[in-house]
Amino acid sequence: MIIASFNLNSIRARMPILLEWLQDARPDLVCLQETKVVDSGFPELEIQASGYEVIFRGEKAYNGVAILSRHQNRNRPPQWEDGSEETRLIRARIGGIHIVNTYVPQGVHPLSGKFRYKLDFLQSLYAFFDSAFSPDTPLVWAGDFNIAPSPEDVYAPEVFAGSVGFHPDEHAILDRFRKWGFTDLFRLHNRGRDEYTFFDYTIRNAVKRKMGWRIDHIWGTRPVADISKRAWIDLRPRLLKRPSDHAPVLVEIKI
Repeated sequence: MIIASFNLNSIRARMPILLEWLQDARPDLVCLQETKVVDSGFPELEIQASGYEVIFRGEKAYNGVAILSRHQNRNRPPQWEDGSEETRLIRARIGGIHIVNTYVPQGVHPLSGKFRYKLDFLQSLYAFFDSAFSPDTPLVWAGDFNIAPSPEDVYAPEVFAGSVGFHPDEHAILDRFRKWGFTDLFRLHNRGRDEYTFFDYTIRNAVKRKMGWRIDHIWGTRPVADISKRAWIDLRPRLLKRPSDHAPVLVEIKI
């Protein structure tokens, strides 16, 4: 089974890219973020025509998450609320594996209230995992975390140290998730630098210059990590015309 996570930065704007990528990459399960569309406007029929069942939660112009699957899936209510009406979490159980797809707030600036909200969101998410699952549960946590976990995950760590997305408070919370039982599946299989999922539109030729951040992730509990075979980032969609500023990350597991 191939699992992917892809921040589209608007599903309506990226539908040609998404449909082409689904046909080429053939992932079995895809977690999408920043769909930026209300549920009544979600392109469900087009996705079904491409061979996927889909569940989704969205709102106008912001946030929005979806899970696409070639397998029968069972949607469950989020069973976790962050105190807002934002659509940042969706979950399903597919092929015996629990899938939680999240779009974590960006945070804007370490001194802003939005950064405090980001930290609170992550703390609430931790409490949700701790109450709803155990480290022995076959569980995948995927999505845009808006955090680069280590110096290898940002192109200029000495410049961005202490910035949103690469801040000690964010790293401390990620460490809690690791200690609870999550493994960063990309890092489990890849140890090198210069592999990123996000490239700022404002940086000319950012992908070719390797000026990016690895902020999109697929993490798994030990039962998933033990059956994972490889993980990689697919830069092809980021190089197309009118792309998202993110590239998908993928993990293959044996089931």
